Amino acid sequence: MTVRHTLNLWRQGLGEVPESVWDRTELQVLILADNGLTALPPELWRLHRLNTLDLGHNALTSVPEELGGLTGLSDCLYLHDNQLTRLPDSVGSLTRLRYLNVGENSLTALPETIGGMRGLIEFRAQHNRLTTLPDAIGRLRSLRELWLRGNAIEHLPPSAAELHELRHLDLRENSLAGVPEPLAALPRLRHIDLRSNRLGRLPDWLAEMPSLEKLDLRWNEVDPSLPLLSVLERRGCVVLT
Repeated sequence: MTVRHTLNLWRQGLGEVPESVWDRTELQVLILADNGLTALPPELWRLHRLNTLDLGHNALTSVPEELGGLTGLSDCLYLHDNQLTRLPDSVGSLTRLRYLNVGENSLTALPETIGGMRGLIEFRAQHNRLTTLPDAIGRLRSLRELWLRGNAIEHLPPSAAELHELRHLDLRENSLAGVPEPLAALPRLRHIDLRSNRLGRLPDWLAEMPSLEKLDLRWNEVDPSLPLLSVLERRGCVVLT
């Protein structure tokens, strides 16, 4: 990629995006992080060649539906550390996007349309106000990493059992009273972080997860002498209690 296709305006104290940016239709990478932005105009859709868009560390309270028009986004979309309470339904049109970070916002739910983001490999939604995930999450068949630390998640939908490529799941600092049942069906899941939940009992099927390498149970009410944990350790799984 040539330099002329990248516009880096990181930490320029802009307050708002200069109108001239929307004329740069050749751009493939646009970095607007840490500029105190509070809004984005619908002209955003004009940058249809973008493959990476960084809007992190701003003060955005919403993102326009026109975001879904950026169907060329194939690498990264950073929306973390803003003041978002919802994502636009049009986000489901970003079918080629591989990395999405919406952490450190005030999201109480994710749109069902997120299931359309079939290219996602890594999804970060840590430190929001989520209590569960939409049923459509199971359609993210390429997802390998899911980061959900610091929400209020009480359960995962049954469709999470369809995330067969998932390797890493971070559920630290949520409100889980038990290990989510859908995880039993995930053949490639290697690392489960369940620190600081409300766990007491553990399901026997944990010992049957074929790829599990690390299970972090610290800061729960789990008895470290449970035979199940010894079984996991004997087969090479690192168990932290």
